[in-house]
Amino acid sequence: MVTREDNLVLTQTGPGTPMGQVMRRYWMPALLAAELSEPDCAPVRVKLLGETLVAFRDTSGRVGLLEEYCPHRRASLFLGRNEDNGLRCVFHGWKFDVDGRCLDMMNEPPESDYKTKINATAYSTTEVGDVIWAYMGPKDQMPPPPKFEWTQVPNTHRHVSKNWQVCNWLQGLEGGIDTAHAPILHGTLTTNTGRAGISPSTDFARGAAPSLEVDTTDYGFRYVGIRSLGERGNYVRAYQYVMPFHHFRPRQAAYQDTSNRPNIAGHMWVPVDDENCMIYNWMYNYAGEPLSDDDREQEARLGRGPDDLLPDFRTVRNKTNDWMIDRQVQKNETFTGIHGINTQDQAVQESMGPIVDRSRENLVNSDMAIVAARRMLLGAASTVADGGDPPGTGDSYYNVRAIDSILPKDADWKEALADQMYPR
Repeated sequence: MVTREDNLVLTQTGPGTPMGQVMRRYWMPALLAAELSEPDCAPVRVKLLGETLVAFRDTSGRVGLLEEYCPHRRASLFLGRNEDNGLRCVFHGWKFDVDGRCLDMMNEPPESDYKTKINATAYSTTEVGDVIWAYMGPKDQMPPPPKFEWTQVPNTHRHVSKNWQVCNWLQGLEGGIDTAHAPILHGTLTTNTGRAGISPSTDFARGAAPSLEVDTTDYGFRYVGIRSLGERGNYVRAYQYVMPFHHFRPRQAAYQDTSNRPNIAGHMWVPVDDENCMIYNWMYNYAGEPLSDDDREQEARLGRGPDDLLPDFRTVRNKTNDWMIDRQVQKNETFTGIHGINTQDQAVQESMGPIVDRSRENLVNSDMAIVAARRMLLGAASTVADGGDPPGTGDSYYNVRAIDSILPKDADWKEALADQMYPR
C-alpha cells in the first residue's frame, strides 16, 4: 500500500511532475520505425508524457520529433508538407528541420531574417531495434543509446509490436512484474483446449505459490519465482526489471522438458498521458538463429496479432466491449473466458480504472517485486529532484537476460544463473 500522495508521484508523468522529470532522463519508445516507412512520408502524431508531438522522416532519412503545433499561429504540423529535409506548415509555410530550426517563412519578405530567431520544440531521436526512441530531458544529461541485446540482433531474429492500453502506465508495469498471477489469470481448465493459456496440469501451474526473491541492481532489479518440482528440483524463473518501464521474461519453459528455445521476450509500458500507455512488445533469439514462423505467430496467439489491433493500435477486445469475455468458455475452458494471454492482462489492468487507488490495496508476500519497483521509482523521483541521476541511465543493462531453469534444491540461483543472466 502507498499513500495517496505517493500514488500521485508514481502515476503523474506530465511536464514538471516528479515522475515526469524521471521519465525524461531515459530514452523512450516513441513509435515503431515502420510507422515512418520511407523518407518524406506522411508525418505521424505521437503523444508522450502528456505532450502532443508529431514525428516525420526527412528526405535524408533522419527522424524529427516536434511539438505538434506550429510556433507561428499554432496550426497542427500533422497537416504539414514533408519536403526537402523539412516539415512545412500548410497555414503560412513556415518550415522546420528535425532539430526544430526554422528554415523558411513563405509569408515573410526575402530580406527578413526572422526565421533565424524561431525554433520549434524538438526532441532528440535515435532509431534502434525497429523502434524510434525519443529523449526529452536535458541535453547534457542524455544517457547512452538504448542498446539492449534485443535491439542489436538482426531483424530476422526479433519481433516488435505495440498496442494501446487505456490505463496508467504503472498498472501495466506492475502486472508485468507480478509473476504469481500467471497460472491463475492465464490458466486453462482442460488440457486439450486450443486457446492460449497455461494448463493447470503442468508442473508449473500445479505447484504451490512461488517463493519470490528480489535482488537490487544499478539498473533496476532482478527477481525470481521459485517453484518446487519435487524430486526434479526447483523451477526457477528469473526476470529482469530495467528502469523505468522495461520488463524481461524468459520464454524457454524449461519445466516442460521440451527443447529449450533461446528466446527472451518483454514489454515497455510507455506513458502516453496519465490515463493511457503504449505497450511495446518484443521478442528475440539470442543464439544466432532467426525466429521461427511459430515464434512470430505467438503474438497472434497471445492477443496482439494484426487481426487483434485497430488502425490506431487499440485492441479489438477492449473495455468498451468487456474484452469480449465469453462466459461459456470461462465456465468450461479457460479461467477468464477472454482470448489471449496479453488480452487477459490488459483486461484486469484496465478494469482497475484509469489510475488505481493504491492506498486501498492489501498487499501480500507475492507482491514483493511490485513493492520493490514502487520504492525504486519513488527513490528516483527524490534523487532527480535533488539533482542526481536515477538508476539505469548508464549502459550496464545492455547484456541482461531473463532465464528459466530447473536447479537442484540446494542451488543458489544467483550463482547458478549468473553466466546466463549476464553473458559476456
